[in-house]
Amino acid sequence: MQVGLWIVALGLAWQAPEGRWIHPLCQPLPVNGHGPFVELADGRLATVDSKGFRVSNDDGRTWSEPIPICPGINDKEPASYHLVRTRSGALVLVYLDFSNYKFSWDAARKEPKEDCRLEIWAIRSLNEGKTWADRQRLLGGYNANFFGFIQTSQGRLVASVEHLVSDPGRWVVCSLYSDDEGKTWKRSNWIDLGGHGHHDGATEPTVAELSDGRLLMLMRTNLGRFWQAWSEDAGNSWRTVLPSTLSASSAPGHLLRLRSGRLALAWNRADPEGRSYPRIHLPQHSQAAASWHREELSLTLSQDDGRTWTKPLVIARQPGGQLSYPYLFERQPGEIWIFAGFAYQSGGKPGLPGWRSPLPFRVRVLESELLRTVREQPNGGR
Repeated sequence: MQVGLWIVALGLAWQAPEGRWIHPLCQPLPVNGHGPFVELADGRLATVDSKGFRVSNDDGRTWSEPIPICPGINDKEPASYHLVRTRSGALVLVYLDFSNYKFSWDAARKEPKEDCRLEIWAIRSLNEGKTWADRQRLLGGYNANFFGFIQTSQGRLVASVEHLVSDPGRWVVCSLYSDDEGKTWKRSNWIDLGGHGHHDGATEPTVAELSDGRLLMLMRTNLGRFWQAWSEDAGNSWRTVLPSTLSASSAPGHLLRLRSGRLALAWNRADPEGRSYPRIHLPQHSQAAASWHREELSLTLSQDDGRTWTKPLVIARQPGGQLSYPYLFERQPGEIWIFAGFAYQSGGKPGLPGWRSPLPFRVRVLESELLRTVREQPNGGR
């Protein structure tokens, strides 16, 4: 109750920046940083950036001097690394190593070249971030942004990642998992939706555990909606793959299981609310014409493990720009922090997302208020 009263009081004097609309349900988040975040044993907040591991005593307003971890971490690229603190206290970081990064694409063949490289690595700490060890490569070749890294109820670490393959050039998805808190790792089977282009296929997956122990993965596609997959063996294999009912742009979403048991999803829908958005065919990107709409960020909840979702709630709009690559974090039970990794006010070509004039997007929302709001919408809860 005290948290809710403080948020309401703070909201009385808060206005969104000019040109940006933010739903009144959202309140400003005075955090210096964009995650990923974990909570330490003493309740303090921790994060990682390109300089190392940092701790905050004031909920992210200020941070300690960094403890170096390793080279290659790129904090300018959203969703390029994720951090988990296991229930036994280990800190495990899975990240794209930009030390030897090279995107090399043969436009004539629409194929990645042999020297195309962005590898996935992992490293861990067993003493609350003071020292780091067991650095290892998890996946070679070229990989890109990923939106899921969790510890399951049985203790397994699972990261959902994408990987660029050839003949034809496209993206496939898998999970990487560890049963010893990041000391050793294994890989699942590939999820392959086909396609041809450097933005085609199954990309930028996000993952959450369901109430019965299964895992649910949502994948970005150029097909107007997320595709979804389920694992009945904690990420070892993915046997059921289907299109979801969630309309989605060619942009990723972030799926989070809240402490209440509900699922929360932030993402860009294929069309803005109340109007259509052009489908554009970019041959190097994909075989099909796709929506690149990123001007609205939406939020939805599921109370039945993703079988149904509440009516999407637009939480912010940036006309002519974009709010995309979201990150969700539950700081306290029912207190959801929401970030946009790409938050720009303007720019871009007609029908494509803007990439100029960056303006951070950092807000918080209470789950109870969100649930009441979506229930009050027409067709809410369906």
